[in-house]
Amino acid sequence: MSDDLSTRRRVRYARGYLGLDMLREARAELAAIPRPAQTQPEVLSVRVDFHMAAREWDAVIEVARRLAEGYPENEHAWIGWAYALREVNRIEEARAVLLEAEAHHGRTSAVLHYNLACYDALLGALKSARARFAKACRMEKRFKEEGRLDPDLRSLWPSDAGPAL
Repeated sequence: MSDDLSTRRRVRYARGYLGLDMLREARAELAAIPRPAQTQPEVLSVRVDFHMAAREWDAVIEVARRLAEGYPENEHAWIGWAYALREVNRIEEARAVLLEAEAHHGRTSAVLHYNLACYDALLGALKSARARFAKACRMEKRFKEEGRLDPDLRSLWPSDAGPAL
């Protein structure tokens, strides 16, 4: 079996295991990918997903950063990188990552604007948070409901009525 076919198969299997929350099996598939293929974007992408599922935030930061820098068209890399930074309470860095990603994905990515709204809200930039949130909701209606429940957006909720956005 060629290395390319083996890599594609292992990536597919790793994704399947992740979907079943079988992290040990996913890790084994990723470890079996030949070394030269380890830097391919599809391998890096599934590694981001693996580390996210395992809540290994430092690993997500490293792998997603490499993926975003090498393949800036990969929206998933930017979102994962920023999300992991947020999880380790590096909110300003998470915001900076998404501001950089905005040049590549700002016109098409509702999740980018939603996450920027969250980071702005956490940093106290409420005017910007409201504008970002509104843009995310215009792009993808589901964010209106999600924002009502997201604790990161708590500062946008009316204080007397709870989560209303």
